[in-house]
Amino acid sequence: MQDSSRRNFLAAGLALPAAGLAVTQSPQTAPSAAVKPPAAGALAYRTIGKTGLKVTAMGMGCMITSDSSVVSRALDMGITYFDTARVYQSGNNERMVGACLKGSRDKITLSSKSLARTVADAQAHLETSLKELNTDHLDIWYMHSRDEASLIPDELVTVWEKAKEQGKIRHIGISTHNPNAIVDRVLEVGKFEVLLSTFNFTIGTNNDATYKRLGDAGIGLVAMKVMAPARPGASARVKASGGPLAALKWVMRDKRFASMIPSMVDNEQLEENFRAMSEPMTDREEKLLAALNEDVRPLYCRMCYNCRSQCPKNAAIPETIRYLSYADLYGQFGLGRENFNELPAAARAVRCGDCVTCSVHCPNGVHVPERMIRAQELFG
Repeated sequence: MQDSSRRNFLAAGLALPAAGLAVTQSPQTAPSAAVKPPAAGALAYRTIGKTGLKVTAMGMGCMITSDSSVVSRALDMGITYFDTARVYQSGNNERMVGACLKGSRDKITLSSKSLARTVADAQAHLETSLKELNTDHLDIWYMHSRDEASLIPDELVTVWEKAKEQGKIRHIGISTHNPNAIVDRVLEVGKFEVLLSTFNFTIGTNNDATYKRLGDAGIGLVAMKVMAPARPGASARVKASGGPLAALKWVMRDKRFASMIPSMVDNEQLEENFRAMSEPMTDREEKLLAALNEDVRPLYCRMCYNCRSQCPKNAAIPETIRYLSYADLYGQFGLGRENFNELPAAARAVRCGDCVTCSVHCPNGVHVPERMIRAQELFG
């Protein structure tokens, strides 16, 4: 796993125009070296849908965390929601998280996820997750990365139902980058209690009607991919301008979402992210995010999926550009390549450079041919 500290930006990625981020900076609070409890009022809590799970509005996404002290510190600071997955770091992430949370299981909400496409794999994933996390149950078990309704078959829903009946999980969840594509199926099934969705300041209103339908049905919402290109590690200029904290505050103020799970790789990120629960968003930060949104418009996929039917080669456009963002914008080349290599062989074999012209038009202004060619050269 590449070092994705805020101090190390992957050089091949983002070069934001200085004018776009020419916003007067406010002093940044230096992270404390000593472990101490949070300041009074720093913690904010919300309840996830109808689950009854009361969690901190800032959770911890552990996907790229390899330093166990960050998880331990988050626990000491009062964060109560921790999220991992069977697939993260080839299983090592669950093992690390489980060791850190040992002895505190009854104080926190713990979720994991499975990419399983078969009944046997799903059952095996759950048993392994419980073992690695040192627990007899998960508070939420997500059917992970379901961007098409066909990926939610009845036989897999039954696995999740039985796991809940057996007490191995408390609540049934599903994660997606494309909630509009699965909302009908989710509501039809009627068993899902939590939906984990991409949500950040670049997304716009494309998913709002879907979020309302889910909320009206009592399904709790949790946000992922919350920092978008303002993510720590994206750019020294973004960090200096306060982009990461502003992006978190933007999500925090949306009460439709009970919590969010930003990734954190070091205690510096943790200390800054924590502030989003108690600091209001400023006019300066609004302007900063508006400028940043325009600066990354040619690079960052908003996951509207309008491009899916436009490519005659059936290239996996939103997925490929999202994986390129892991490398170019997040400083996570290894994660981007790993995900790209899990695409179907036909999708990985497409070479956009072979086309004379591109028939794909992105309504959000992404330069699709350039991004696709770069991803194919970088990962292929």
